[in-house]
Amino acid sequence: MKNHFIAHIKKKPDGSWATPHLLYEHLIETAEKASEFASAFGNNDWAELAGLLHDLGKFHPDWQKYLRRKTGYFDEEAHIEGYGNRPYHSQAGAAYIFEKFKYCKEAKIFAYLIGCHHRGLKDWVADLKNRFFEDGKLITSDLEKIKPIDEAKQFLDKPIPESNPIIYKNGVDNNSKEQIHLWIRMLFSCLVDADFLDTEKYMEEKERGGYLNLEDLKQRFDEFMISKKSDTEINKKRNDILNQCREKADLKPGFFTLTVPTGGGKTLSSMAFALEHAIKYNKKRIIVAIPYTSIIEQTAEVYKSVFGKDQVVEHHSNLDPEKENSKNRLASENWDAPIIVTTNVQLFESLFGNKTSVCRKLHNIANSIIILDEAQMLPQEYLRPIISVLKGLVNYFGVTVVLMSATQPALIGKIGTPPNVIDGLENVTEIIDDPDSLAKDFKRVEFIIPKDLNSTKSWEEITEELNQYHQVLCIVNTRTDCRELYKLMPEGTIHLSGFMCGEERSEVIANIKTKLNNNEPIKVISTQLVEAGVDIDFLVVYRALTGLDSIAQAAGRCNRENKIKDGGKVFVFVPPKPSPSGYLRKCEDAGKAILRNKSNEDFTPSLYLEYFKYLYSNINSFDKIDFHSRLVRDASAFDFQFKTFAENFNMIDDKKQMSIIVRYKNSESLINQLKIAGASKELLRKLQRYIVNIPIYLFNKIREANYIEYSNGYWVQSDENLYKPGLGLLANESDWIVGDGVV
Repeated sequence: MKNHFIAHIKKKPDGSWATPHLLYEHLIETAEKASEFASAFGNNDWAELAGLLHDLGKFHPDWQKYLRRKTGYFDEEAHIEGYGNRPYHSQAGAAYIFEKFKYCKEAKIFAYLIGCHHRGLKDWVADLKNRFFEDGKLITSDLEKIKPIDEAKQFLDKPIPESNPIIYKNGVDNNSKEQIHLWIRMLFSCLVDADFLDTEKYMEEKERGGYLNLEDLKQRFDEFMISKKSDTEINKKRNDILNQCREKADLKPGFFTLTVPTGGGKTLSSMAFALEHAIKYNKKRIIVAIPYTSIIEQTAEVYKSVFGKDQVVEHHSNLDPEKENSKNRLASENWDAPIIVTTNVQLFESLFGNKTSVCRKLHNIANSIIILDEAQMLPQEYLRPIISVLKGLVNYFGVTVVLMSATQPALIGKIGTPPNVIDGLENVTEIIDDPDSLAKDFKRVEFIIPKDLNSTKSWEEITEELNQYHQVLCIVNTRTDCRELYKLMPEGTIHLSGFMCGEERSEVIANIKTKLNNNEPIKVISTQLVEAGVDIDFLVVYRALTGLDSIAQAAGRCNRENKIKDGGKVFVFVPPKPSPSGYLRKCEDAGKAILRNKSNEDFTPSLYLEYFKYLYSNINSFDKIDFHSRLVRDASAFDFQFKTFAENFNMIDDKKQMSIIVRYKNSESLINQLKIAGASKELLRKLQRYIVNIPIYLFNKIREANYIEYSNGYWVQSDENLYKPGLGLLANESDWIVGDGVV
């Protein structure tokens, strides 16, 4: 009998119970999917065995009894571990592997895969060792009750994997040791995504997919580029960049840099390279990772206009539910589309994450192309783990990485100075033939830099200067500076804030472009979120003194279309207060050092390289959270600190971020859907346009003040006073207005 044991159950819309999802079918289908996913890197037998055994514990009589705990009643959430008094079912399969592997250390691999497939990857010593062993002996009480069950026996008689782990393809050495954690993550991803997809197929009665192949998308891209062809001088230069990208796409997979000046059309040129390269080398998808959500929204819109909205996944806000249920667990993103536009935070916090909802997508990174836009924004305190994982993806998982920027960082060869030195990238190919000459050819602005870089100006003085111009953009270093200057500006000045939701930010940027095109008066005050990749075009830009790369990126918002042949004006000024201590202050100091000695030189990639080498020589650490001791040092024994490392790997402000769904225009109806029906993949994709991410300390203050409420696993704005169009989420308590229900 293969119909006695149940894996999942659900209610029909009319309240009656649907036909159960049989455990036998679930194990077989999950194993088949996991095997298919892992075939991308040649270890399908490892993933298949994990799939066959991952829910072995559901054969346990107590688990089946719990599912049917009342006559005619089932628990839809019984398969979610870790809540209430639900029995654990992820123990038995992993325990069986220890017996099958005769207690050798390699059995720990399956302890991570099977034992963590619901609650996320854990630390071996702090968690899993105590879960599986007591006084040095394997805990087998649950397993012993399963072994006699006839239907379970067929899953116990499976061979040990024979394929060599892909990380050992060149032998066992320090390079492979450094990537064992990544290999386990990839297998874990294959398992949890297969598990989620098979469960979703039953729960939702639908399957994901329906995307075009890359050949069809390339045809759409080529047609789009033909329709946009223009013979202006600037577009002729962009077309030359496009042609170089297409030519270099034939080169073998690996690491590439694409060094293109701001305004050089790299968004489309990089996609041309990626499409050609993907088709030639049979890559599965293209992942574009960007530092700011403001650029993501713009870039995603560009790609959607080229390929169609249903072919591009825009994934930036980390909408992880605080508490899993059967709906929001399955709604998490798995990057199954051919074109993914995401953030650096989402990409790298997934690669180093431990939650199932973030790890499920990782196997879809294998055999892909990653474009790291604005590569200079990679956080220096995490460079060691970031560079390591990029090497692992390229060397073992068929990934091509393109580091794209007008201001390329110094990531090749040795990085830093003794004693703080790490190994950078090797064998990197530049796509552009002569980046320095190209930068000079694209020169469209004049930099006006103060002779005395220690002489500050007051915000009142800056306001007076800005008010002289019909159209002007001013970029400052901090949110506090932005607010102080904005308060002094005349009515009608636009404030671009990182605390705006993506939908409003897109509308504000569109409004800015309209005013610029119509030659209407406009003044914009912003933090650096506007300076990398947002294609607005002012003739005058003010930039507070900062790192050389940021000054150059700010200049990319000036005379972008070369409307003034003599060049736009970029005024660098010294603000009343220096940048905050830490990395931003080091960037400012490095910028000063280069500007003092090289003030008459053109801003070129060679100058940026010199700047970054100077900057990195003064960095205290490239491995702030100790990647080596937590994920590499004990790798040969398969002792990892997955959970600890993930909890400390926070790329934004070194603080954990929380997401709030705000009430802005169309979000009201979406929030009502979330309250009534719960999460779905489609709903979360829409809601991320209305997300504001804030530090945990600020989130706690807002929650205590009753401005937000909990709704089906997510936090939602409950008081209208928390979010104000034009300003965004009111993050400062001094700005809060006591409203209904607010203390």
